[in-house]
Amino acid sequence: MGWREVEQAFADAIEREVFPGATIVVRRGRDVVFEGAFGSRTLVPQRAPMQLDTVFDLSSLTKVLATTFAVMIIARDGKLRLDDRVTRLFPDFGVHGKGHVTFRNLLAHCSGLAGWRPFCHRIIEIERGGKVNFVASYGAKEWVYDQIHREKPEAAPATRAIYSDLNFILLGETVERMGGLSLDRFCREKIFREIGLRATDFIDLSMARSRRLEPVRDMFAATEMCPIRKRILVGEVHDENAYAMGGVAGHAGLFAPVREVDRLARELLDCYKGRSSLVPRNIVREFWTRDATVPGSTWALGWDTPSPENSSSGRHFTPAAVGHLGFTGTSIWIEPEREIAVSLLTNRVHPSRDNQRIREFRPKIHDLIMEAVQGA
Repeated sequence: MGWREVEQAFADAIEREVFPGATIVVRRGRDVVFEGAFGSRTLVPQRAPMQLDTVFDLSSLTKVLATTFAVMIIARDGKLRLDDRVTRLFPDFGVHGKGHVTFRNLLAHCSGLAGWRPFCHRIIEIERGGKVNFVASYGAKEWVYDQIHREKPEAAPATRAIYSDLNFILLGETVERMGGLSLDRFCREKIFREIGLRATDFIDLSMARSRRLEPVRDMFAATEMCPIRKRILVGEVHDENAYAMGGVAGHAGLFAPVREVDRLARELLDCYKGRSSLVPRNIVREFWTRDATVPGSTWALGWDTPSPENSSSGRHFTPAAVGHLGFTGTSIWIEPEREIAVSLLTNRVHPSRDNQRIREFRPKIHDLIMEAVQGA
């Protein structure tokens, strides 16, 4: 098996409409061993070819490549201890029995908070009720934070693993409070610029609206025909709650091309191996170790690990690997000891999120990639 089989698998996936297009970078150690762009970045209103520098809506990869990375840096600076209670920073959060929830619980998805709430719909209702320009405003973002502080949990803390956007929206607020900057500015100044990224960032919709800015559409992979916004989304966050919060949120909103996703993976591997001082190796290793709070949970801190059966990472990543998926069709998997990283970006939600074929594709392509890497 080799890279020819990997390329053929992408060609077959595009023919079977698993996704319109994809970009991928495979890293082993300090070297990129494979990269490619396949298919189309947009089909509607017209077809346009995918490029390696096409910028994708990373969706929930935001959780690990922005928010979790930022929390690592705040921990590095001694501003945050993982086992501190969230009420230390947000006293109102303690209502409904949430007083014992820690930042570690948020990161490991065992806070007891719900996975999702329809904040976007409620924000739209508030705007229709007379609050002008409330959608995608700073005020809407603060409103969401307040709702999460008041949220009634679905489980007692540290008893169940519930993958939760609410955890990471709250962690985004934590970064803003402890870092003294908005989440996008903190990540830009403390992470992205530090390692030389130029095209990785959040897109602040409130700033774009006030300055009447439009994205350069040729740069972006299109996502869905949004039922709320009534248009194909290009250079505008897909996630509805992140949209209602102005495009900058701890759970979604980051945009990047695949080579810069790979550059973030390389930096984290360098930190893990002690070759970079951006984050001390002991912090990265703690975040990349499966959390033992809830028996059977696959979650580390921010990052997921391969499930024993039917993992999206396939059959060849070890239990020590870490990764994450994004709803728009993105994923990253990292094997720390062997220093293998697979950054895969697709626009599987274009033009509709109803396309679920990627679930079958992901483990198969990761198997082919790992077999090619090991055979190289």
